[in-house]
Amino acid sequence: MTRVAVEGTEIVVRLGLRETLAARRHTVRVPAAALRGVGVEASWWRVLRGAAGPGMWLPGRCVGTRHGPDGTDFVAVRSDGPALYMDLAPDAPFRRVAVSVADPDETERALRAVMPGGPEPPAERDGTAEPPAEQRAESPAEPPVEQPGSAGPAGPAGPAGGEEPEAPRGGREFDDRA
Repeated sequence: MTRVAVEGTEIVVRLGLRETLAARRHTVRVPAAALRGVGVEASWWRVLRGAAGPGMWLPGRCVGTRHGPDGTDFVAVRSDGPALYMDLAPDAPFRRVAVSVADPDETERALRAVMPGGPEPPAERDGTAEPPAEQRAESPAEPPVEQPGSAGPAGPAGPAGGEEPEAPRGGREFDDRA
């Protein structure tokens, strides 16, 4: 199985025997200063970007390089678990390195500690974080308040001013007038 370690100022990915034979290399070294993001993807195939280059591309095991518009990625992933990915700076040897490791969550924490700018929690990185459970409101959302005498948001007679109701979204509207 693939192992990831921080050695001095480098992040070193050591491949297992099968991965070494498929990729025709034993290690991948990238500077720690080039690390721009790190995460764990539960669906291993989602880390694959671009077109397959040299390597082994079998169902359930992908090892080698992939070429996309952003640059070259190195992958060594298996279908039996999540994949760890590292997004790198444009001047790094690869734009992304994605590997299957024994403990992806622990490896992610170790890599965040050496990432330029310090460790950053994964959910806060993209701004879509949900607040912690103790900060979430305990009460359910309140229903909208209706005005007295109305039969809903459009009032008792439908849309105001005799306008035609809006066509449902998602479908096409055809006019069969001649």
